[in-house]
Amino acid sequence: MYHSVGDCSDDPYRITVTPERLDRQLAWLRRRGLQGVSVTELLAARARGGGRNLVGLTFDDGYADFVTEALPLLRRWDCGATLFVLPGQLGGDNAWDPLGPRKPLLTADGIRSAAAEGVEIGSHGLTHVDLTKTDDLTLKAEVAESRERLQELTGAPVEGFCYPYGAIDARAVEAVRDAGYTYACAIDPGPLTGPHALPRVYVGQEDTAWRLQLKHWLHRLRRRPVEGL
Repeated sequence: MYHSVGDCSDDPYRITVTPERLDRQLAWLRRRGLQGVSVTELLAARARGGGRNLVGLTFDDGYADFVTEALPLLRRWDCGATLFVLPGQLGGDNAWDPLGPRKPLLTADGIRSAAAEGVEIGSHGLTHVDLTKTDDLTLKAEVAESRERLQELTGAPVEGFCYPYGAIDARAVEAVRDAGYTYACAIDPGPLTGPHALPRVYVGQEDTAWRLQLKHWLHRLRRRPVEGL
């Protein structure tokens, strides 16, 4: 789980990695015979009984630096990824973060550009709100309307959803499933499991090779397997 790629000198939420760090992290994967792919590609491979050499790479929020900084490195290391964006905040910034610098988000053209490079586009909701605290009308708009807008924007199916803040409960999972998403990513979904409550491993600027290996081991220890994956 990544977010922004750029200058991390002012990064109170630890959501940013520098291009140099991302480059080393992708190199670490490739040296181990692993390849970064989109979540849809990973799940399809697992459904066929394969995919043990694949790692799902996700980038949340749809920062503009994904196209300028992350995408060239993904191409360099022959990796794919899933980019979770906010169609209700096109060309805006991370207004939901009260601290730290304003980070610009991708425009519609930027999202299309990423999609044209083979990046999977998924929804992160419309406006980045905690779905566990919304009313039913807002929940439906954040989940279902965001999917409709992205499919119209990209001209392609949108299979994946990502819960803002990683906040998840049974009601949010049901709304995502009902909206037609094939899968959804959380961070640590607690007792919830299944393709609409996938756990992920946070990766940050301090994650050197040994920390990545440690996180991999700990993740496998603390998370029960998702059926079929």
